Amino acid sequence: MGRRETRENAMKLLYQIQIQKDDIKEQIEMFMEENQITSDPDKEYFLDVVNGVAEKSEELDELIAHHAKDWSINRMPKVDLAIMRLSCYEMKYRDDIPVNVSINEAVEMAKKYGGDQSKTFVNGVLGKIYEEIKSYSDNKSEEQP
Repeated sequence: MGRRETRENAMKLLYQIQIQKDDIKEQIEMFMEENQITSDPDKEYFLDVVNGVAEKSEELDELIAHHAKDWSINRMPKVDLAIMRLSCYEMKYRDDIPVNVSINEAVEMAKKYGGDQSKTFVNGVLGKIYEEIKSYSDNKSEEQP
């Protein structure tokens, strides 16, 4: 399937989870079956990011809200929010994905699935989040002997 398609499927499920308040595990199983997410690398990535975003959604939302000036999480388009949550999770918790890849893929999904302003909004917010994450990790590495 490939990482790009798997990432896109993860975003679609994260969007769906925002709307359907059904059991998340059931939704994951059905989604994986319907979209034939069967290879081990695809399943590993897909399950990690979907479950990770679900578990850390409060933390990710705080990060997004902090950098989305004048936008509350509740007012953001749900597609944009799903895309940014996924990218934020990748930036913070997936060392195997370069930040520029995560942001570029998020912008591409925003172009494809979001509104006219989505790509600019998503790119701007994620760029600010990356700067915060980068400065935090730079400071942390300076503290270590």
